[in-house]
Amino acid sequence: MKIKHLAIAALLFALFATAAEAQLLKRTIYKNDRFDFGVGGTIEITGAPMGSIRVEGWANREVQLEAEIEIQAPTEADLDRLEKVTGFVLQESLGRTGITSVGPHDKKSVRKLDKKFPKALYGMPVRINYVVRVPKFSDILINGGKGALHISGIDGMLRVNYIESDAKIDLVGGGIQATLGAGTLDITIPSRSWRGRFADVSVASGTIDLKLPAGLNAQFDGSILRTGKIENGYEGFKPRNRNGQFTERSIAATAGSGTIPLKFTVGDGTLMIKQFDPSR
Repeated sequence: MKIKHLAIAALLFALFATAAEAQLLKRTIYKNDRFDFGVGGTIEITGAPMGSIRVEGWANREVQLEAEIEIQAPTEADLDRLEKVTGFVLQESLGRTGITSVGPHDKKSVRKLDKKFPKALYGMPVRINYVVRVPKFSDILINGGKGALHISGIDGMLRVNYIESDAKIDLVGGGIQATLGAGTLDITIPSRSWRGRFADVSVASGTIDLKLPAGLNAQFDGSILRTGKIENGYEGFKPRNRNGQFTERSIAATAGSGTIPLKFTVGDGTLMIKQFDPSR
């Protein structure tokens, strides 16, 4: 339901911004937080309808959260009102923390913060860009609207749902389940010793640019569901079945000993498979 609400809000924001952005004042504010968080926990990030999310794994046993928030409104007084209700809230429990964006797209949250919030300010354009640093051994859940996504240095489970994004994910270990409605996804498995359990990645409309290391051990499935093609430049694949053939719509392959299941699906668009070059 979160991703559905984000999609509706993102559409309304885009329509509003197109019609009225030239008449609105803008203000950029910054909100930060930092708190202890042990390894092995789960962090869930719910982004704004518009905005980027960057997640970086680090050695510290704490979470550092930086949010750059852009708000728009007709007057300075309206901007002051918006600033008080726009940002993020934390839901903290044992081994789990939720980071949830709040603002004029979320009437329920706004009413808790300002019971007399003007109706005319609901739906005003807001963009929240996050940089979140978390313990390397963490599980990450992300629900995003429209905006860039970058994940690196995480050795844990990744679950990603994004409406539209130019995304880049550098895998370290764990597993990944990711779905993009539209956009491009650049995803890299940099090492044959990748400590991954599985990958299940899909883009409804757009491009997956997949880079795989030489010597990878995997059971690989790649497919185009409707229109588009697979561009396979990886030399380590062999047909899983003796008489099987690779086509521009489907690849069922084994690489190495074939131990890790990898599934990549594009509805309409291109699945590009390349051999990872560490020198680039």
